Amino acid sequence: MVVGLQVVGLVLGVVSWCLQSSCTSSQTWKVKSHVDSVTTSSSQFEGLWMSCAAASTGSVQCSRFKTVLGLSAHLQVCRALMILSLLLGLASILVSVLGLKCTKLGRTPEPVKGQMVLSGGVMFILSGVLTLTAVSWYAARVIQDFYDPFYGGVRFELGSGLYLGWATSGLAILGGSLLCCSCRKTVSSVPAGHFSYFSTSRGRNIYRAAAPSDSSRTKAYV
Repeated sequence: MVVGLQVVGLVLGVVSWCLQSSCTSSQTWKVKSHVDSVTTSSSQFEGLWMSCAAASTGSVQCSRFKTVLGLSAHLQVCRALMILSLLLGLASILVSVLGLKCTKLGRTPEPVKGQMVLSGGVMFILSGVLTLTAVSWYAARVIQDFYDPFYGGVRFELGSGLYLGWATSGLAILGGSLLCCSCRKTVSSVPAGHFSYFSTSRGRNIYRAAAPSDSSRTKAYV
């Protein structure tokens, strides 16, 4: 049961990290709205790194943002959040793989491996929260500009890159939660120590730890 939770949580984490990479490099975080347009033969869409324009003939031209300091503050923050999310996700994958109960690397004690899995799960959750913050903030700015009557630029709508970001953040949080739950089950499955005591001739009670029985050993390693 514990191994199954760890494997499922790790698989969800790896899938979420791959989707986070696709979301970060996606150029469809927002697409041009055709509400006020007479023709829809051309389209325009933007991401975190470049702006693209597609013609009716199928040709697509993309240009990178030529400046960093000239970009809006929310775009720079979203870039930083997505990069930090990718780094956290990669670190959590490595830590979780080393901490799985089914992996054997040297003589790592079980409590240490449990702490590694717990750390990996927490980092997966943080990675998902960072991605969720980035895409939600970006979407809020797109919606704000769309409904602003005094906005004089091109009006955009939510693109598929944002929906991909919401999906991958949910997978990362779910995978991290499963890893944390598996660590909790591992800790709770360890039997408590048994103690016996006897009274000496002077009336003193002496406690001694009794050796675990065969049944408790079997339960501890199921």
